[in-house]
Amino acid sequence: MLVSGKECPLDWANKCLGAIMKKIFVTILKVFGAVILILVIGLFVLLLVAPFVNDNVAKKTMEELIELPLPENTEYIESLCRAGKLIGCGNGMQYFGAILIKSELSREELEAYYASFAEHDWECVVENQVGAEIRIDGEGVAFFSTNVEGDHYYIVYSWGSSDTIFDVLDMRRQGVNKY
Repeated sequence: MLVSGKECPLDWANKCLGAIMKKIFVTILKVFGAVILILVIGLFVLLLVAPFVNDNVAKKTMEELIELPLPENTEYIESLCRAGKLIGCGNGMQYFGAILIKSELSREELEAYYASFAEHDWECVVENQVGAEIRIDGEGVAFFSTNVEGDHYYIVYSWGSSDTIFDVLDMRRQGVNKY
C-alpha cells in the first residue's frame, strides 16, 4: 500500500517477516529431513552390521573350544559355528560353537575331561556324533563337512551369549534358522 507515494512501513515489515519466516521454515525442514535421513541410514547400517557382530560371537565360542587342550588319544577333526535362531521356538539369537573330535576315550571319560573347562551346563557338552548332521534336542543345527562314519566320533559344543543390541537387530533371530 502506498501512502502519499511511499510504501507503508507495515507492508515492508510484513514482507520482511514473511521472508524470515519462510527461511526459518525451510531451515527447519532441512534439519528435520537431515535428522530423519541420518536415523534411517544409521538403522540400515546397524541392520547390516548386526549379522557380522553376531557371527563373531559364535566364532569366539567356537575358538574357545578349539583352544582347549585335547585329551590323550584324541584328534581334532574340524569345527564350525552358527548364529541365529537355531533350536526351539520364539524369538532370540543363539550362538553355537562346536568341534568334532575322534577319540579312543569313552563319552563318559570325555565328559569328565571337558567338565573341568565348563563354567555352565551349556558349555563343553560332549555327545556321540553319528553322521554329518548336528542334532541338538532333536533338531538339526548344522552339518560337518567331514564324512563321519564309524565309532569314536564326538561333538563338543558350547552355547555363547551376548548382551548387545545387535542380537535384537539381526533378522535371523526370527523363527528357526535351518543351517
